[in-house]
Parts: sequence; C-alpha cells; structure tokens
Amino acid sequence: MPKNIATAKEKEKVVLVGVIMGRQSDEVVTEYLDELEFLVETAGGETLKRFTQKLDRPDKATFIGSGKLEEIKEYIRENEVNILVFDDELSPSQQRNVERTVKCRVLDRSNLILDIFALRARSAHARTQVELAQYQYLLPRLAGMWTHLERQKGGIGLKGPGEREIETDRRIVRDRIALLKKKLQQIDKQKSTQRSNRGSLVRVALVGYTNVGKSTIMNMLSKSEVFAEDKLFATLDTTVRKVVIETLPFLLSDTVGFIRKLPHHLIESFKSTLDEVREADILLHVVDISHPNFEEQISVVKETLNEIIGENNPKESIMVFNKIDKYTFVQKDEDDLTPPTKENTSLEELKQTWMARENAPCIFISAKEKQNIENFRRLLYEHVLEIHKERYPYDTPVYNPWELKDKFDKDN
Repeated sequence: MPKNIATAKEKEKVVLVGVIMGRQSDEVVTEYLDELEFLVETAGGETLKRFTQKLDRPDKATFIGSGKLEEIKEYIRENEVNILVFDDELSPSQQRNVERTVKCRVLDRSNLILDIFALRARSAHARTQVELAQYQYLLPRLAGMWTHLERQKGGIGLKGPGEREIETDRRIVRDRIALLKKKLQQIDKQKSTQRSNRGSLVRVALVGYTNVGKSTIMNMLSKSEVFAEDKLFATLDTTVRKVVIETLPFLLSDTVGFIRKLPHHLIESFKSTLDEVREADILLHVVDISHPNFEEQISVVKETLNEIIGENNPKESIMVFNKIDKYTFVQKDEDDLTPPTKENTSLEELKQTWMARENAPCIFISAKEKQNIENFRRLLYEHVLEIHKERYPYDTPVYNPWELKDKFDKDN
C-alpha cells in the first residue's frame, strides 16, 4: 500500500512540480501549486521548493523536459529531498522513469490525495472506500514496484515457466478489489436501511469544495460538534443530524469536500458515501467567498455533482457564500478606468453580481463569526417549508415566524 507520508517522525522534505500548458497563466499555476502545497501540509510534509515549466504538451516519457528534470534532480540531491510531487496525474511509465532519474519517491496529485484520504478515514466505511481506490490506483503501477520480475516461482507440480511474481501480485490485487467491492455493497445495504428508517423528513445536504466551512455550518445549525479543522478533507464520513428551525424539523448531512482533479477512482469509491447528496431534497452549495479562485471552485463542484447525480437530475440548491469576514478588496481610485476584477470588487458589488447571475437563491454569511445567520436560517426554513407542505399537507406549521415578525415590525 502507498506509504502515509504523515507517519514519519519528522516532516518529509517535498518539492513540487507544475506544468504551464496552453493558455494557462503563471498566476493560475501559482494558485494550483498553492493548493498542492496545502495538500502536502495536510499530509504532513514540508514544501522546500516549486519548479514550473511551460510546455505545449507533457513529455510521454517523463512528463517534463529532460533539462528541467536534471535541474530538479540536482536540487533533490543537494537538499536531501524525500518526495517529488507533480500537480498532474502521471502515467505508470512516467512515474517509473522520473523515479529512476531523481532517485527519490515520486507522487502525483492523485496519489497524494489518496494518501490524505487514508490518513483521514475513520469509519470502516470510509477506510474500505479509500483502500479500494488505493488498490485501483496501484494495479497498473505494480510493474514499477518490483526489481525481481524475472524470478520464477517453483515447487512440486510447478516446474517450468510457472507464474511470475508480477502476475501473482496482479491477481492478489484484483482479488482484493473484488472483495472490497463486495464489502462495500454490504455496507451500502446497511446504510440504505438506515436511510429508509429515518422516514420521509425533508433532507438537506451540505456540498462544496474542501475547506469552505461545511462542518462549521453543520455545527452551527445542528448545535452539535462535528469535527471541523482548517485543513483539506477534514470530513470524510457523511454525518447526518436532525435539525429543527423554529418548529420545523429536517435532516442535515455533511459530506466530503470536492477538489480540483479529484482522482476518478476516489469518485467511484465514494459514490456510495454521496448517496446522501443523491437523495437530498435541497443542496446547500457552500462557497469560500474569500478564496481568490472561488469561481473555479464552484465549477469544480458543479462538474463533480453532475458526475454523481447526473446532469438530467437537477437538485434544488441554495448558494451559501461563507467567510465574508475574510473577504478583502482593494479600493479603486475614482479616476481608475481599469476593468473590475475580484480583487477590486467590493462585497456589496459581488453580492449584486451573483444575485443577478445565479438562478438559485444566494446568501452571504460568516458561519464562524455568526454574521447574517438569522437571514440564512430564514431562507433555509422557507425552502424546507415548501417541501414539507407537499409531503405533509396536514402536519405543517400554520404560520411562518419570520412573516409574523415582518408584519409586527411593519405595524409598529
């Protein structure tokens, strides 16, 4: 199994590699490597240096050019670097070729994310899903893990060519994958039974990019203590809590965060965990408004949701722009005629832009600092109430407390 880099006594020294392709700007690649460095930090490593290279297309043998690879090799040798991490997925042959050259462990983005998931998995369900994804990632890379491929197994009745070690290991890994898939099916049946036992309460699911504050919102609404941390993938296991706003009950679930270039094996393995998303009546799409690249994060989440739910099965959703307390912008001079950007757009201007752009309702809050929470609760209450009326026409609150309050304020 892939070694967990967070288990070392001292932080392992890491070097990052990013490739600028096509019309990508240096700024975009810098943002990608910032995220990759955060992944390394979450896994327990320390980034010493970043290398970037502009290419029309990746090199088939080593992903990057030979000159850049020699430069990286020299830096690794001089600084005793433990791990080289690429921001893109490497083919098995590219990974082997680079390792032979630089003489240190080489990981790609997918491998690093899998490592973090293995570190974060707590329940039997999550651990099984991660192990399945790891084996599926490992299978095509087995050849590079052996230096004794020509050694033959022998024994009574096995004289002759026999079965090579690599073929034996592939068979073992395939058997393990089949066993894990069967185990997941059993767990999924149990989870399905648990969901059916919850009755027909309205279901609301928190979705969004990793580290946008979903668990903090969960804790705030449900008054519970779901694990929340300022690191990537703090939550892997889906947590479900019963929430009551005024007198209206519903189920709220917190799910694993998404990320750019999420490994396909991981999406496949975690689809069962995301059944809560598929079966939800309302999605709360949480966005970190303070992140410089939040618009791309929104696109990543929507693309991943389409893969999980299907484009032809849209869900009612509410955009929750979180962390407004961290949002900053540079005030433009009155004479400045440069086009508006995220950096020089005020929060009020941004609100108007997104309110007009999105078909879905939007709300801007700070879950940590409890800003605009009452309006958030009201918006959520009204959407849950509409579905509750359809589902329980004879068991619905006879009044909306916020409407009564509005009427009282107007009359007085």
